[in-house]
Amino acid sequence: MTIQTSQPTSSASTHSAQAHQTVSPVVALGWLHTAKFLTTAPQLHFLPPLQVPEIAFVGRSNAGKSTCINTLTQQKQLAFASKKPGRTQHINLFSLGKQGVTDAVLADLPGYGYAAVPKADKIRWQQVMANYLVTRENLKAIVLMCDPRHGLTDLDEVLLDVVRPRVEEGLKFLVVLTKADKLTRAEQTKARSIMKLQAGGGEVRLFSATKRQGIDEVATLLWQWAHPALPAQAVTVPPETPEVTIE
Repeated sequence: MTIQTSQPTSSASTHSAQAHQTVSPVVALGWLHTAKFLTTAPQLHFLPPLQVPEIAFVGRSNAGKSTCINTLTQQKQLAFASKKPGRTQHINLFSLGKQGVTDAVLADLPGYGYAAVPKADKIRWQQVMANYLVTRENLKAIVLMCDPRHGLTDLDEVLLDVVRPRVEEGLKFLVVLTKADKLTRAEQTKARSIMKLQAGGGEVRLFSATKRQGIDEVATLLWQWAHPALPAQAVTVPPETPEVTIE
């Protein structure tokens, strides 16, 4: 498999200079709209080695992962939402980039924790995902889907423990609180505050596909993480934009 990719600048000084810069949500969403199916893999060794940044979406079955991906990319059926949650057990990759040049990849990992899935399959996929999150060299960011009405599950906690060393080394991490429209404003504020404490230094965003909440914020954050060192003239800096950092 061969794809045309762009080579991002790796200069530490350039990266530092861009720390306060962001991009218009219109540009970020336009970039995400270029998402195209790249490949699917039942095991890690089937994944192609890539040099471009990879952003992985993970989460418990029924947490709204497929809906989030489809909303961000403005494509109704890009990410497959099985009628039997937990049955989709492949890692699906989607290329991103304009004019036929792939500059990043989205990885949709199988949903986990669904009760109807046989225990042996659960254990196997927990191991596959753990290995992916620990060893995938071009992985630059992880997006964890969480239904704020239920909070973090035991498996979510295990995932956080697995990725914590890489986050401490600079891997970007975002918790997306899906289905935020199911909560009152006060409940949203409380859920975000609690998750911020649990996220171990990661970012937290409220998200609702129904109410179009959080879409611009998440899209912009993903674009920033995939383009850490673009020339200053290629981006705009809106006023009062908070710095995106991982401590």
